[in-house]
Amino acid sequence: LLQLMADRPNVCNHLHMPAQSGSTSVLRRMRRGYSRDAYLRLIDDARTTIPSVALSSDFIAGFCGETEEEHRDTLSLMEHVVYDQAFMFAYSMRGKTHAHRTMVDDVLEDVKQRRLQEIIAVFRTNVQKRNEQTELGQHRLVLVEGPSRKKTSTSWNGRTDQNKRIVFPHEPIRSSSSFINDDATTTMVEMQKGDYIVVEVNGVRGHSLTGRALWRTTLQEFYQQEDML
Repeated sequence: LLQLMADRPNVCNHLHMPAQSGSTSVLRRMRRGYSRDAYLRLIDDARTTIPSVALSSDFIAGFCGETEEEHRDTLSLMEHVVYDQAFMFAYSMRGKTHAHRTMVDDVLEDVKQRRLQEIIAVFRTNVQKRNEQTELGQHRLVLVEGPSRKKTSTSWNGRTDQNKRIVFPHEPIRSSSSFINDDATTTMVEMQKGDYIVVEVNGVRGHSLTGRALWRTTLQEFYQQEDML
């Protein structure tokens, strides 16, 4: 799968790799079937094979019996990997599960919430730094999704090849990249939902980006010209 993603430009450079916890002992109690070390080896394989891959994950704070040391293992995993997106929750017992049948939901609610806030803080700090270092000034291939969710905004949004949300002004753009070769005949067009466009990233807001739409493109054209951008 990793090699296929690396070889095919029409496959999004994003992997959702739910860790749930950074502690091997917690993962064992969750019956996840992998250890912290095995998970990190998979992360290393993904980034070696696909250097530009974006990673997202899930994390649960306060699973049954979780100690402060086990919680710190989760924080250290997040510091090591530096995720591009994360879905983070405090644990709540669900019926008809292995934990419900065999364990006690014994982590106090205020402790769960404090640990959750620490997890969120680590993610937000790291994703801001990562995007400032890797995204600002880059030309990204973007699939246009449509108007921004803010009712008062005239901006549109889309998804980059790393599945990152990016917001940009809704304004006419060049119909192609031919102007790069000094072709003065390039016309201006209105972007449409479903278009592929090139956007220059000029701002970072945590895990979301802002930018300026430059021209309409195709998957094939973008990757053929990527080294020129």
